[in-house]
Amino acid sequence: MKRAAKRPLAGVRVLVGRARHQAGALSTGLRKLGAEVVEIPFIEIRRPRSYKPLDTALKNLEAYDWLILTSVNGMDATWERLSKLGIGKKNLKHLKVAAIGPATRKAVEKRGLTVDVVPKEYIAESVVKRLRSKVKGKRILLARAKVARDVIPRELRILGAQVDVVEAYETVVPAASRTRLRAMMKNPAKRPDVITFTSSSTVRNFVALAGKISPSLRSAITLASIGPVTSATLAELGLGADVEAKEYTIPGLVQAILRRG
Repeated sequence: MKRAAKRPLAGVRVLVGRARHQAGALSTGLRKLGAEVVEIPFIEIRRPRSYKPLDTALKNLEAYDWLILTSVNGMDATWERLSKLGIGKKNLKHLKVAAIGPATRKAVEKRGLTVDVVPKEYIAESVVKRLRSKVKGKRILLARAKVARDVIPRELRILGAQVDVVEAYETVVPAASRTRLRAMMKNPAKRPDVITFTSSSTVRNFVALAGKISPSLRSAITLASIGPVTSATLAELGLGADVEAKEYTIPGLVQAILRRG
């Protein structure tokens, strides 16, 4: 009985759709609880077609008051370009940094930088709320994915900030995942009990890869969402979230799966 209590997800097959290089933390957390984890990426991170806009902004960092980072990928790409351009930490000392959540904050601090703002809820709306009284007349650099929600730049501009949005990376549908995913979904012996979604992009890409999901198949699988924005995308595409993380992080998503009905 003690063993079962320590491995509450024993016998549960969970499909993790994070980008391959980012699946580790979620997969490890689930396996520790006894889950059988299958990794099929719904998303692939690629370099942008051109680094010119990002490089131009980084070469003019002295003109900015704030740097906003909404993902670990954004931090990784920005740091890579800073290194490539020979721009060191001393050139960032004047900048205040906002990170959307603890994983992004950790990625920033790993490089020896200080994070000034992390919102209570790890979504764009909460970033805006925390910065509301701090950005009037300020110039802000937002390094993010090619396709992303426009909540932060739109709302901060309304508040009187000048916001430059630059593409640090892009997300694409990994075509190589299509055959594996469809084969898994068609085979009752291989089907997942739970599918995890960590962003709106993973939802949209899953639909593109999996094709039409029948009502009977949908009802047999628990869809686990990392937060309200991801859940809204699931609802928008006719799938809906069965469980949602209370804290919008990977550990929070694991806890949501534990709470599933």
